[in-house]
Amino acid sequence: MALALGVDTGGTYTDAVLIRDEREVVASAKALTTRHDLAVGIGAAVEAVLAASGVDVAEIGLASLSTTLATNALVEGQGGRAGLVYIGFRAADLQAHGLAEALGGDPALVISGGHSHAGSEAEALDREALLAWLETDTGASAYAVASLFATRNPAHELAAAEMIREVTGKPVSLSHHLSAKLNGPKRALTALLNARLIAMIARLIDRAEGKLRDLGVTAPLMVVRGDGALISADQARERPIETILSGPAASIVGARWMTGADHALVSDIGGTTTDVAVLTGGRPAIDPQGARVGPWRTMVEAVAMRTFGLGGDSEVHVQDAGLTGGVTLGPRRVVPVSLMALEAGAAVHAALEDQLRASAPGEHDARFVRAVPGIEAGGLGERETTLLGRIRDDIMPVGKVLRSRMDNAALARLVRRGLVQVAGVTPSDASHVLGQQAGWDAEAARMALEVVARKRTGSGNRLAQGAEQLARMIVDRLMHQTSLALLETAFAEDDVEFGLPPEALAAHVLMQKGLDRHHGLVRLSAGLGVPVVGLGASAGCYYPAVGERLDCQMILPEHAGVANAIGAVVGRVTIRRSGTVTSPSEGKYRVHLESGPEDYAGSDTAMNALEAALSAEARAEAEAAGAVDIHVTARREVKEAQAEARRVFLEAEIVVEASGRPRIAG
Repeated sequence: MALALGVDTGGTYTDAVLIRDEREVVASAKALTTRHDLAVGIGAAVEAVLAASGVDVAEIGLASLSTTLATNALVEGQGGRAGLVYIGFRAADLQAHGLAEALGGDPALVISGGHSHAGSEAEALDREALLAWLETDTGASAYAVASLFATRNPAHELAAAEMIREVTGKPVSLSHHLSAKLNGPKRALTALLNARLIAMIARLIDRAEGKLRDLGVTAPLMVVRGDGALISADQARERPIETILSGPAASIVGARWMTGADHALVSDIGGTTTDVAVLTGGRPAIDPQGARVGPWRTMVEAVAMRTFGLGGDSEVHVQDAGLTGGVTLGPRRVVPVSLMALEAGAAVHAALEDQLRASAPGEHDARFVRAVPGIEAGGLGERETTLLGRIRDDIMPVGKVLRSRMDNAALARLVRRGLVQVAGVTPSDASHVLGQQAGWDAEAARMALEVVARKRTGSGNRLAQGAEQLARMIVDRLMHQTSLALLETAFAEDDVEFGLPPEALAAHVLMQKGLDRHHGLVRLSAGLGVPVVGLGASAGCYYPAVGERLDCQMILPEHAGVANAIGAVVGRVTIRRSGTVTSPSEGKYRVHLESGPEDYAGSDTAMNALEAALSAEARAEAEAAGAVDIHVTARREVKEAQAEARRVFLEAEIVVEASGRPRIAG
């Protein structure tokens, strides 16, 4: 009887589940995610599920991990310091394509080199400039390399990577390894984000493997990719960008397994994000434009999903303009005050009591900060270094750490680097005040909300008359923003063109009045036309009211709180590889390979050669990922033109897919 262990490391909770023969959930358990050392939370969750199940750990033949870590890092602007080598492009392209914003002050070098559309060298690679730059102290923990038309000839990317490894010994991400498509700036962005995630994901996988070994789990560790497929731990270390949307993708696979739903919206609320996707025919669609996470559109194949910076731990922002005031949520995650108080209850309580005794509310009331140990702090400026030293190893009120307006920006940079965490009021705190959730420090939550409720609106009145009223405002706001997220996704995926952007349609006054069932001289009614599968530990707190608001069936599966962990072990290993055949001149057909371009005299011969190379590569990758019973399929898309009564070959794209079930260790 095959037993599989699924683990999901989320922003707030780490989940573990044991499934027998892909049919029965034997046991599930949760533990708090411990960001300073993720293995602690993983170990606690696995120990809890083993204790709940009573199984012999030797029975476990498959272990798999899904994670929101990469997704959350990109949404929150976190990750390691990465250096970008941009070959053959203009320096102005960094600004024109948003790369400068993505770099966020990280080092970049623009040098000559690159190739033509046909794969011939456009200009020699400037090795001297690259060497001189590498010998400076960039402070980068990893590097990304993107070269002009590298998907047609990767020679300059490969040469630059060799130099970077020799000089720095740091990991290198190559853009052509992450996508076979054109659009160099977008490939560069994908490679940059991949480099930024390498250390973070490697640390997670290393610690997870170590903890599982300590607990007696000897099965090799698999990782869920952003399209819901499984890959090996080594593959995830090399291409961590492919794990963005890993957790959400696993949740969709889990939702289908638990409910059998064929056509539905799947909405997974976590601590940091709400992820919404559409199930059609029981399968999630793959986003043809590449995964979008936060502000970034990557070239990573992933489920077609909309990710919103909205979760149980979203930061509550007070809207004090206008006469009534109000609150909004996200997109940044903060540690709930009630959770931080579990670790330092006395200090948090004492600070909140001081704030309640103050004659007037302060700008930073109910917010705390702490350093995250074990994170590399290279490349910090003087102000960030001073601020980090001021925080030390304590949990401190933000108001006592910030001493000038410029310190605000420094704190934001430390948060982006993952060096510090900020705690503040969240929907999770509000749910503790209302009795909808338990387990954390409800009294700290109540005091924090009472402090924030004292803030004044434009009319001079209090924001709320006490903690409970503010808690209800926060929960109502979360339900409203969740409804908007579901409507936006539905409009985006609907077959009808409505003439406005999906986000505008979702918030449109006619849509909102329709949800209110307006009945005057005009009668309006609106709602979702498909069920919603609500997932996440807190879905039961918020989603029933969302279903009522949207007038749709709300499905809350029995194991909704561990859907990600379930999806981690019921998926398949799938590897896709794609390539291109071009025709640089009549009678010449060029295959673009990792080893460089190869020319053939016939189009069919060229396409057969490319398909054979891609099939061998995909099969080898699937085997390396731990797949058995591998089935390989190929799809060709040939572009031709009509010229003088004959068809002329222009280009062909071949996509190969190797898929199999994960190997169960005996």
